[in-house]
Amino acid sequence: MHTNPHLDGAVEWLGTSYRTILSKSETAGSMSVVDTVCPDGSGPPRHVHKREDETFIMLSGECEMWLEGKSWIIGPGDTAFVPRGKEHTFRVIGGRPSRHLVILTPGGFEDFFVEMGTNQYRIPEDMDKIVSAGARFNLDFTGPPLGAQQ
Repeated sequence: MHTNPHLDGAVEWLGTSYRTILSKSETAGSMSVVDTVCPDGSGPPRHVHKREDETFIMLSGECEMWLEGKSWIIGPGDTAFVPRGKEHTFRVIGGRPSRHLVILTPGGFEDFFVEMGTNQYRIPEDMDKIVSAGARFNLDFTGPPLGAQQ
């Protein structure tokens, strides 16, 4: 696993740190919580979680959220709920990193982040491997990240 000792057990992937603070094994699979620090300008390609609801709790920084064609900005103290089965993404904005908690219900998707960090997959070079791993975690990629050249 690619870990950074300064991140207290977090796995790092593409400049983002993911630290599971509540795992599926600690909740009998009902949920997990991941403490995430993302660099400015970062964000995943559009995607759909078939199995998990995803709740973002912003601790610092700002994110532009995108959910099925609607965009809005969230900052410290704000939350965003993304129901399973809904196409979404986000992008860190405002010139500084974002720290947010991601609550996944049910738990288990946190292992996707560990797999990505362990293998250090690159985008776009390793997108086939990322898509394949995503499929095992009930994740479909559906489009480019926010701000990508169309």
